[in-house]
Amino acid sequence: MSNDPGGIPSPESRIHGCLLGGALGDSLGYAVEFDQIDEIRRRFGAAGLRDFSVLDGGTHFSDDTQMTLYTVDGIVEALEWANSGVGADANACVWLAYLRWLDTQGVPVPEAAPRPQPRWIDGQEVLRHRRAPGNACLSGLATGEMGTAARPVNPDSKGCGTVMRSAPFGLVPHIPADSVYKLSSDAASLTHGHPSARQSAGAFSLIIHALVQGSSLAEAAQAALDRVLGDDDAAPELRERLEAAVRLAGGAGTASVLSPEDLVRELGQGWVAEEALAVGLYAVLATAPRGDGGAADPVEHFREAIAVAINHSGDSDSTGSIAGNILGAYYGTACLPTDWLAALEAPEVIRGMAGQLVAVTSG
Repeated sequence: MSNDPGGIPSPESRIHGCLLGGALGDSLGYAVEFDQIDEIRRRFGAAGLRDFSVLDGGTHFSDDTQMTLYTVDGIVEALEWANSGVGADANACVWLAYLRWLDTQGVPVPEAAPRPQPRWIDGQEVLRHRRAPGNACLSGLATGEMGTAARPVNPDSKGCGTVMRSAPFGLVPHIPADSVYKLSSDAASLTHGHPSARQSAGAFSLIIHALVQGSSLAEAAQAALDRVLGDDDAAPELRERLEAAVRLAGGAGTASVLSPEDLVRELGQGWVAEEALAVGLYAVLATAPRGDGGAADPVEHFREAIAVAINHSGDSDSTGSIAGNILGAYYGTACLPTDWLAALEAPEVIRGMAGQLVAVTSG
């Protein structure tokens, strides 16, 4: 998982970094997910929550990491079939994986729905805890219907449950950006039917894909924004939030990032898809070294970005998860604080799923 001597992360390092980084941002944010900023400051001081060491009673990741790992599992199964010479519907594999996740949450699946065969991930007890799963994710899967863009379940839902689970689509190598976008937005349709929910997931996966291909943070953000702006059918709220995130981060530095109050005023609380993407992306861009040349310490960038992403009145675990995914895909494992990793719940499960994705994509 180490970076090569030239400082360019290996594909293995990017995959592990993205999944572990997302879990770290999710876990720190989960501790304050439902708190207003005044309460966060009361509990942790004026700078808010910035480190695992101040948390009592251990740490946990949320449904965001659970569903991200199940997304990985669906992708891995589709690629296993492909590598054996058998074509498989990737979205059907992801849907079956999500149905298995639904079972871990204690929600019965209708008799008419398929009964997927168990896989390694299903035996990991830590993934069976119920960690505030999104209502639309639960209800969409509980219909037993495989939602599509043409026949959506939850047609008006645009919660952030689509975005927070979609980074893995951008980690699959050797497929074009348009295919990444389609895979991600199609998978979003399994639970959420609103255009912004689907398009925000697609845009997020494009950012991860661009970073894995070697783009800078600014280039990856611009590529996703250009894709949205060039789509006549793009949800206007997604255009607005993404444009604002890139614009507001353009002149920022760690000394001039938005206050938590201004962040929410400009970009939203993150409970819906386009807001979660905008907040997570802004946090990464606004704390990046000027010029995005990577000269700053990756670990410090990670710490600062996660602090911005989670310290606000809103969906702190999802915005933290998105920021962590982005930075892990960009820097690889080099950005992950060792003391944070030591505090992370069940890192062996996350590494296990990362290893499976590496194995099926490195042949």
